[in-house]
Parts: sequence; structure tokens; C-alpha cells
Amino acid sequence: MAATLPLSPISHQLCRFGNNALTTHRFCSPSFLISSPCFIGLTGMGSATQLRARRSLISSAVATNSMLHDVGATVAVLGGAYALVLSFESLTKRNVIQQSLSRKLVHILSGLLFVLAWPIFSGSTEARYFAAFVPLVNGLRLVINGLSVSPNSTLIKSVTREGRPEELLKGPLFYVLALLISAVFFWRESPIGMISLAMMCGGDGIADIMGRKFGSAKLPYNPRKSWAGSISMFIFGFFISIALLYYYSRLGYLHLNWETTFQRVAMVSMVATVVESLPITDQLDDNVSVPLATIIAAYLSFGY
Repeated sequence: MAATLPLSPISHQLCRFGNNALTTHRFCSPSFLISSPCFIGLTGMGSATQLRARRSLISSAVATNSMLHDVGATVAVLGGAYALVLSFESLTKRNVIQQSLSRKLVHILSGLLFVLAWPIFSGSTEARYFAAFVPLVNGLRLVINGLSVSPNSTLIKSVTREGRPEELLKGPLFYVLALLISAVFFWRESPIGMISLAMMCGGDGIADIMGRKFGSAKLPYNPRKSWAGSISMFIFGFFISIALLYYYSRLGYLHLNWETTFQRVAMVSMVATVVESLPITDQLDDNVSVPLATIIAAYLSFGY
């Protein structure tokens, strides 16, 4: 009794059977008639093997493409980070902006641009590690210069307050570690890392600039901090956090209830602002206390 069996649609030619005579062709159509049950089984096995092999090849190709994509994205982000620092170094050398302002602008922009660049990486599970390679390289560079193994005077001047190499092993190193932790542990699917970097880079960075310019009124419990700086940190940290969450929500990485999200981000921003205002800078750097407090508060608020 004849049976119909589908084959791979490689060709539209037919394998015809009739009068006990077989007219063979190089390829077979999606369906043909055959009279042997054993041949049916063997053909099905061959088709399944070919399908598995084809799937394996496709998976391998996708993995290779993802890796090449992420390597390219890593090189691009590294190049962008290096270009950013060089640009502000050039502006400082030409006395276009002061060194203290240049350092803070690098502080603000480096982290925020790093977060904004996450979507250019692939959707693979390894993509976050490629992204984390960027702050890792910068961290190694800070360690090498901080230990005076190969000091770079331009780098030291651009990211330290007093121009001493050992300063690189404190605030700047903690800064890149915060970037690395946010990429590896939180990545694009969690608002926690985004908010923590928004508060550390945007909130704290702008607070310092505004505090220096308008900070005549000091906080009663910390004369080194001002009302202008703290208010600026809360406002800018809040709005930058919301902007990042909206950015990733529009790209489909986050799904948020915006009515509760505004309240939660406001609460997290307030916690980060209060922690930044405390007189503990000599014991705990702001680049540690602010992201740490933000991560804890955001985790308690969002839960993921």
C-alpha cells in the first residue's frame, strides 16, 4: 500500500513510481510515493539527522555572530570612552574649562554613556561580560598608574583632585568597579543597576558642580556639603534615573508600572541623597556609599 512521506524541499522535481519501475531523479519533491515500509523508516531517520545537523550549524553560526557583534561593540565603547577622556584633557590643556570641572564632567558622562551603550551589545547571555570588559580595562589602567608602575600624568590630572597617583586607587577605581558590578549583576533587565549609576554619575556628579557654584548655605550636620548640592543631587538623580528607565522601557527591556515607578525612584533618590550628605566621606568614598545605598534601596523597592 502506497504511503506519502514529506522530504526536504530542496527541489521541485518528482520521484515517480509506477508499474514496478522507478524513474530516478537527483532530487525529490516535498512528497512522493513509495511502497516499502523499511525505506520509509530509513528516510525519516535520515531527515531527522539532517535536521539536527542543520540546527547545530545554525546555533553555531548564531553564537559566532553574537560573539563577533559583542567584540565589535566592546571595541567601540572602549574607543568612545578613551575619546571622551582625551577630549576633556584637550579642553583642560587649552584652558577652555577648569580641571575640576573637566574631572566632574568625565565622572558624569563616562558612566551614563556606558549605560546608554548597553543596547548595542547582542542578546546573548555573555553580552554583559563583554560590556563589563570596558570598565575592567579602565580599572587595570587605574591600578597600573596608581601604583606608579607606568604613570600617566595626563590621566592622573584628569581624574584626581590633587594630582597624586595614589588617588586613582580610591574614588576613580571604586567608580569603575561600580560600572562593572552594574553590568554583570543587573544588566539591561533590572532597573537597579541603571538607577545606581544614575545617582552616582548624574546625581552625585552634578551635586558637586552645583555645590561648588551655589553652595554657600551648608548643611547643619555636614559643613562640607551644601543645600544646593543635595537638592541638585535629588532632582537630577531622579530625572536621570527616570530617563534611563524610560529609554530601556521603550527598547523593550523593562516593563514598568509608571505610577509606582515615579514613587519608587523618588524614594531611592532621597535615600541616595541623604547618604551622600552624611559626614562619612573620609571613611567611605561617595563612589562606594552612593551606589551601595542606591542598590539596596532600589532592590527593596523594585525587587529585581
